[in-house]
Amino acid sequence: MSDWLIPDWPAPSGVKACVTTRSGGVSLAPFDSLNLGDHVEDDLESVLDNRRRLSAAFDIQPSWLRQVHGVTVVEADPSRTVEADGSWSSTPGIACTSMTADCLPALFCNRAGTRVAAAHAGWRGLAAGVLEATFDSLDAEPADVMVWLGPAIGPQAFEVGPEVREAFMQQLPVTAEAFVASGNPGKYMADIYQLARLRLAAQGVTAVYGGGFCTVSDPRFFSYRRSPRTGRFASLIWLER
Repeated sequence: MSDWLIPDWPAPSGVKACVTTRSGGVSLAPFDSLNLGDHVEDDLESVLDNRRRLSAAFDIQPSWLRQVHGVTVVEADPSRTVEADGSWSSTPGIACTSMTADCLPALFCNRAGTRVAAAHAGWRGLAAGVLEATFDSLDAEPADVMVWLGPAIGPQAFEVGPEVREAFMQQLPVTAEAFVASGNPGKYMADIYQLARLRLAAQGVTAVYGGGFCTVSDPRFFSYRRSPRTGRFASLIWLER
């Protein structure tokens, strides 16, 4: 876990978070080595071993989700895997978990340090409102919520079609500023971090940290756009026991 990331943000002392990288696991190429996704054709025993290593490193119980690019947010429950793209918890030691390989992981907490949440936001989920739904799960006023944006595809690598730009602009016209024309006719480069900040700001949430990563260009992370047959890393947030 030598190069795993610990988010740098002013969260309450009892709120803990981590982002895994490709290091520290047992999976073989092209899933080397700490692949945490059990849906990418990696050896299942290797995935389970990797997950055990993660749990042991922080003495936590991650709550894994079956992510579908939707907006469902559930209470984190390590005993089962449900179809959702966000989870929340107020139970110490249970980690809300987002698995990604270019999509945006967003970690939430309230300023009281009594509830945390995590969201998985690809562009479809982001446009559909998964960050807003995750914010709602905290049951807190906007000024009492903090968000950290984890490693995702960067604005220099995220080329999209006009339908993606339109999907955001129809709901929130100001999001036009998160798109710039690319070198290909009709295509745009999208800044998923800026989109997330604008969507959160529209909810009144302005204490937003992180960003500035690019999973495509940073070899520490799995990236689907860089290599479609690849693993998944995790961004986790939990309350200290």
